Amino acid sequence: MLGLVAILSGMSLEAEAEQLLRKNRRWYKQHQYTVPSPEVYPYQWLWDSCFHAIALCYFDPIAARNELRSLLAMQYEDGMIPHMIFWRKIAHRPYFLAWENQSKSSITQPPMIAYAAWEVHRKHPEDAFLEEIYEPLLKYYRYLVERRDPIDEHLIGLINPDESGEDNSPRFDAAIGAASDISFFGHMFERNKLVEKNRSCGFNEEICMRENFWVRDVPFNVITIRNLQALGHIASFLGHKQGEHFATTHAKLMRDAMRATMFEDGVFWSTMGQDNQKIKIHSWSHFIPMFADLYTKAEADAVMKTHFRNDQTFRSSFGIRSVSKQEPSYRSDGFWRGPIWLGPQWFIYKGLRAYGYKEDAMFVRDAMYQNVEQSNFREYFNPETGEALGARRFSWGTLLLDMRD
Repeated sequence: MLGLVAILSGMSLEAEAEQLLRKNRRWYKQHQYTVPSPEVYPYQWLWDSCFHAIALCYFDPIAARNELRSLLAMQYEDGMIPHMIFWRKIAHRPYFLAWENQSKSSITQPPMIAYAAWEVHRKHPEDAFLEEIYEPLLKYYRYLVERRDPIDEHLIGLINPDESGEDNSPRFDAAIGAASDISFFGHMFERNKLVEKNRSCGFNEEICMRENFWVRDVPFNVITIRNLQALGHIASFLGHKQGEHFATTHAKLMRDAMRATMFEDGVFWSTMGQDNQKIKIHSWSHFIPMFADLYTKAEADAVMKTHFRNDQTFRSSFGIRSVSKQEPSYRSDGFWRGPIWLGPQWFIYKGLRAYGYKEDAMFVRDAMYQNVEQSNFREYFNPETGEALGARRFSWGTLLLDMRD
């Protein structure tokens, strides 16, 4: 167990984080990657590996670069990076499903890779690495803005809730026809049925969206905007003017589209279907727009007052709930239906710092330090009791290394 004084000094935290990431490291031939949790998540996941790279660059930049290289090694011809890579198949949980390819999944995940690559470079500059990965990165973001936006509305669409990284979030209940009190396994069953439908349409994005599931999720689109900005920095640094123009232009188009289509009642809402019906579920997605500077300062002040600092909705002694306590779907131990996850806390923390809410940012950081102090690196936490839940030796906790400024 970590001592709180030692954690706050940063020294013990770094040692514990390094030990965890090294224990979770795996190799397959020349590929090096990190599993989120050996017992529960024994493969490579897209946004998890981006989180790993951000943490690894504090003590092992070579491993951070290799983490991103392994993701790009399994990129599809059309540019998509899969959300799961099965380097070594283990008979474990229903991860394989009916994907088109037996070595990787046929859907993607929040596109954090450009941000992670730029962070690694900022801390440990290596021009050759950026040049090496630039074309695959550009290809991925071109895929997102071209193939996931079939009607040119400048919003990225998802074909499965799992692409959000928040598998059973109530933001997706309406789109899959799930009741607010659906069980964890009931939700999983509906998502697995959706994979079968996606397979029947060949994972063709336009057909799958039109016929089965089409959600423009707030966090996914915010993350895409921030990563297009990072891609623009990379392209500018390398002197690739066309790539810089592509990235900066689409980041602006997406910002404007989110404002025009998703913004109402002072917050951004995910939408679904051809007509962009707003999905009015109060979740932590109210806060992530600050990660990409989408709120005006006045709007952000209102979000903080109405939602963030309200202990009857989001604020808990243990961090920020993933879903408002007032939602009918809220479950304190319900995976993505209420519990506190460190990934969202990191996004929230970064946004709060950018907007100058230092005291609120410190609250988020210190709450997560306290959770780790009590339970070490666990997957998520009960917002009412602080009880550690889910996977052990879970790697997202190492993002605390990037929450010390």
